[in-house]
Amino acid sequence: MSSFTSLLFSCAAIAAFLILLRRWRYRRLRLPPGSLGLPFIGETLQLISAYKSDNPEPFMDRRLNRYGLVFTTHVFGEPTVFSAEPEMNRFVLANEGKLFECSYPGSISNLLGKHSLLLMKGNLHKKMHSLTMSFANSSIIKDHLLVDVDRLIRLNLDSWSDRVLLMEEAKKEEHDQIRSKSKTGAPLEWSDYKSMIFTQCVVNETLRMANIIGGIFRRATTDININGYTIPKGWKVFASFRAVHLNPNHFKDARSFNPWRWQNNSEATIPVNVYTPFGGGPRLCPGYELARVVLSVFLHRFITIFSWVPAEEDRLVFFPTTRTQKRYPIIVKRREESSPCI
Repeated sequence: MSSFTSLLFSCAAIAAFLILLRRWRYRRLRLPPGSLGLPFIGETLQLISAYKSDNPEPFMDRRLNRYGLVFTTHVFGEPTVFSAEPEMNRFVLANEGKLFECSYPGSISNLLGKHSLLLMKGNLHKKMHSLTMSFANSSIIKDHLLVDVDRLIRLNLDSWSDRVLLMEEAKKEEHDQIRSKSKTGAPLEWSDYKSMIFTQCVVNETLRMANIIGGIFRRATTDININGYTIPKGWKVFASFRAVHLNPNHFKDARSFNPWRWQNNSEATIPVNVYTPFGGGPRLCPGYELARVVLSVFLHRFITIFSWVPAEEDRLVFFPTTRTQKRYPIIVKRREESSPCI
């Protein structure tokens, strides 16, 4: 037997031993159903390759259909419980710092940087989160930030060329009505922002379908019993927001972009743990209101100043984050009745 053949045989024997050892080790626990895949790499390759399709949740869909809303897998080098169950996601979010701690794969952590608020823990995170919230609440935005957001957006739009990037659309009539009430070039007021009712429907639907964050990673700091299952200490948990948002049991025609679903508060009765574009619990995004204001003001100024047509075909991709493949290039033309941004 050649040395190469002996090496292959040894590797196969070690792999088989590790698989058997892992099965014996976890058999004592009532883990969520699922598969840990191959030793070391688990199902990471399946996760990455699946998102090359146009399906926003191919990896999740296959396993949800087979195992249910909570399943076990092994990705990015660690055993992980994936959850598309709203109540379990709420439990994970609410128990940040108690039963779970923030823990992202190394590749994501490196991109975020060691000083990112997303990676901070304990008292440091509490202090920085509270500080950030104090600078981005509705009162501060209304009295101080709105005018600056509006001014900066107008200055940037005035410098645009014929080829720009856009990812949203809103009801033009609504913004024309707002513009007609004020002098040309006048800064937006808080009442203007609050009157953008349909724009908020567009923002809600965009966040539901194509939020840049599909979910959050946490690590169990102790053995946790939930929904009849055990999540062992040290295991990762991925609470998937997008899988909940795209579940037809929660939203009719869930995979169709339909901002009208939010009109007349038709979706206002959905539980708070079903619609979570900004997360929740102690790590609720501190800039959630500011993000809505910036997007709404941008849409208002863009729609009232420009008309546009797509420059070429494009499509959404969903890994590692939600984005358009070509950044959705469009050709814009200044509307004749618009005035230069000031």
